[in-house]
Amino acid sequence: MGKSYVKFETPKDVVAKALEAITVSADSGRIRKGANESTKAIESQTAQLVIIAEDVEPEEVVVHLPTLCTEKGVPYCYVPTKKELGAAAGLPVPCAAIAIDKPGNAAEMVKAIADKIKPLGGVTAKEKAAHAPRHEEKKPEHKEAPKHEGKPVEAKPEGHSEAKPAGEKKPRAPKAKKEAKPEEKKE
Repeated sequence: MGKSYVKFETPKDVVAKALEAITVSADSGRIRKGANESTKAIESQTAQLVIIAEDVEPEEVVVHLPTLCTEKGVPYCYVPTKKELGAAAGLPVPCAAIAIDKPGNAAEMVKAIADKIKPLGGVTAKEKAAHAPRHEEKKPEHKEAPKHEGKPVEAKPEGHSEAKPAGEKKPRAPKAKKEAKPEEKKE
């Protein structure tokens, strides 16, 4: 447990269940593999459980995940190695973090893991519901542009008092002509 981002030690039985939940979710649900994909799942609040490897180098790759999980109310735990994590997801390469989006047949396992990690510092599913966003946002009112004689009016910056109908062009000032300079002869 020597890494700075590891907030608590995950018991071995929880580690085994988490790896099994990843395998079952990969087959019957949906998982997000890697630190970037896990971050996206946490931020969009679709992650049901996040599993982070304890041996990630450099630490900066996953150091933000525990804090983000806590802020968003997503339960998380740790496994000893990224090699185990990658293998559980069916990957031929190591993986720093995995988020279970849709647990599928592993729904009960994910709930049990969340309940077991609560006393350790993880977050429970009940706390996740408390952090869920409320969809009571009002849509901004759409204002129609004023019309002038049946034609839309061009928007003018402040200070201009008169608006002209669209399509009518403002007369241009004539361009100044350049005076030709006499050419110098080279000798």
